Amino acid sequence: MSRKNILITGASSGLGEEMARQFAALGRNLALAARRTDRLDELRAELTATYPGITVAVRALDVNDHDAVFKVFGEFREELGTLDRVVVNAGLGKGQPIGTGYFYANKQTAETNFVAALAQCEAAMEAFREQDSGHLVVISSMSAMRGMRGNLSTYAATKAGIAALAEGIRVDTLKTPIKVSTIYPGYIRSEMNDKVKKTPLMVDTVPGVRAMVKAIEREVAEACAPSWPWTLLGFAMRNLPLPIVAKMS
Repeated sequence: MSRKNILITGASSGLGEEMARQFAALGRNLALAARRTDRLDELRAELTATYPGITVAVRALDVNDHDAVFKVFGEFREELGTLDRVVVNAGLGKGQPIGTGYFYANKQTAETNFVAALAQCEAAMEAFREQDSGHLVVISSMSAMRGMRGNLSTYAATKAGIAALAEGIRVDTLKTPIKVSTIYPGYIRSEMNDKVKKTPLMVDTVPGVRAMVKAIEREVAEACAPSWPWTLLGFAMRNLPLPIVAKMS
């Protein structure tokens, strides 16, 4: 099924920005939301110049402003006519080990990655239920496969939480025209991890996002991206003893 109108949050940089480029290359109309409107305007100008047959709508959105999430999603739907796919992508990567005095940072990550994601899922599903069609895509992380140590503890917990949330929505929508996909990106280069220089298995943004888009287009329930080696590693992370998993994180 071709999802013509695609909404992407966190679209001003990183994985969201590259997803916008790759969906535009497929001829899709885009609804792009992020806090940095200057970056969105530049991206819109680039995409409409390269692909003049598509529509690109942009809106400023801080996903932690939950009322704004519903308002902006509604405006996008009114402008484009329908929302055929919503990609819940906006997220935050900061975090510190639990109990080391950085509750504010972990709280900000939890609020952005889970509570704000819940608001986006709610807004998307309201539109999909009214349309009786749609594709909800939640961008989780390979870190969701198991509890992670140190700076990743809160981040991993939020990504596991939204994966469980997506599965619950999937249960609600079985045997309906509404589809739900959870994507678990591996190590894909983006602004969030740009300062990390020596991470094994890191892939560049374009091929990494290409794997994500391929899985999204297939509308699978769950997918690791890139599939190799992350599908195998995901199985290992879920099933190996915790001390071994700790060495992998």
